Amino acid sequence: MIPTHDTIAAIATAPGAAGLAVVRVSGLRAAAIADAVFRGSAPLGAAAANTLHHGWALDASGKRIDEVIAAVFRAPRSYTRENVIELSCHGGAIASARVLEALLAAGARLARPGEFTLRAFLNGRLDLAQAEAVADVIAAGTRAAHDLAVAQLAGALSQRVRALEEQIADALAEVEARVDFAEDVGGVEVPAHVTDAIAAVSVELAALLADDVWARAVREGVRVPIVGRPNVGKSSLFNALLGESRAIVSDVPGTTRDRVSEAIEVAGVRVTLSDTAGLHAAGEPIEALGIARAEQALAESALVLWVIDGAAPLAPDDHTVAMRVAGRAVLVALNQADRGAVVTEADVTALLNGAPRRVVRVSALRGDGLADVRSALADLLGARGAGEVAAGDAVANARHAEALGRARAALERSRAAAGDGAPGEIVAIELREALRAVGEVTGRHVDSDLLDRIFSRFCVGK
Repeated sequence: MIPTHDTIAAIATAPGAAGLAVVRVSGLRAAAIADAVFRGSAPLGAAAANTLHHGWALDASGKRIDEVIAAVFRAPRSYTRENVIELSCHGGAIASARVLEALLAAGARLARPGEFTLRAFLNGRLDLAQAEAVADVIAAGTRAAHDLAVAQLAGALSQRVRALEEQIADALAEVEARVDFAEDVGGVEVPAHVTDAIAAVSVELAALLADDVWARAVREGVRVPIVGRPNVGKSSLFNALLGESRAIVSDVPGTTRDRVSEAIEVAGVRVTLSDTAGLHAAGEPIEALGIARAEQALAESALVLWVIDGAAPLAPDDHTVAMRVAGRAVLVALNQADRGAVVTEADVTALLNGAPRRVVRVSALRGDGLADVRSALADLLGARGAGEVAAGDAVANARHAEALGRARAALERSRAAAGDGAPGEIVAIELREALRAVGEVTGRHVDSDLLDRIFSRFCVGK
């Protein structure tokens, strides 16, 4: 477990050339340590809370490092609910590094990744789901992902989870009361209204988890390889969807030898498209390596964009590709629509043997059907309206989904036990398990190892 009794410091802004950089100090001795570095009209230790002060940062020898603005925050009205000083200096690699070096020499400890936000959680300013949303706000690659993260930072998911937690706790309290006072209430069996309450919470959990695939796609993005036999227009479609000539296009089969990846946005989701080598029997070693990488991309993806030459009869290699994409959601792009339609949707259905798929006709050469490709991708991703996603109570985090899934399983076991007339002790065991699992989302029930794993993924300074 990371200690929280000492005073920490770190650069809170990204490295590189910029107008400003911020160095943050947090802890009981924040003002004293900052005063060892800062020289202004008055010491920061005597400054009022929520005030700004102009001055200079000095190194241990008293030499000026940079002109700075010091922001003073007093506990508990700060990001960490500790005393916090933020020194804003000029951007770039040197100024902030020298200010941080001076603070460390004055007695601060270098903050570990995510340690400021960890302290905000431990001090009750944020619950665990909100703390994780801080990292999601920073990492968001689309507006929809950012909206979702901001809503969860504001507590939309936490409020819903806490309401479920209270309902489970109420059911558990009644079951335990019946166990403790069985003689007074006529037995330890769980009454029907408690069983109904447990079932209602289970239903609500199922509804909460129903959107997790889409919400996770918004939060994390998805990888979609573009596959197919050689010379069907994979690279042309890749370029057309990007709106730029990113991949080499040639009439010579086997031009693509490696994965070429770029991201586009589809219905608020960051979709990373990968142009891959044509799938067929390789003729020479370099081509075989490209095909192996295409197959690796295919193995890592749940959603595939399969390009078929729709203006020519199906080839044996198309049947081979069909076998390789089996078990995945597939968007089939029948290319060469400008040259007529030979392959039908029925042909594709027969090839895929009823697998989840969408079929669109495109002309990568003319740009026809690109909107249909995007729409079909959004459909296969389970796209919802942006307003629904931004509501923030969707389960976008895999850790949250796993914990809530365990909670629902425990609730179902408790409901089944109660329905079978099992003693209240058995039902209570399952309800406690559900309560603990739900509490892992907000951090009410969490161990130090889990906290270390979560916050180690944060950047230093946040």
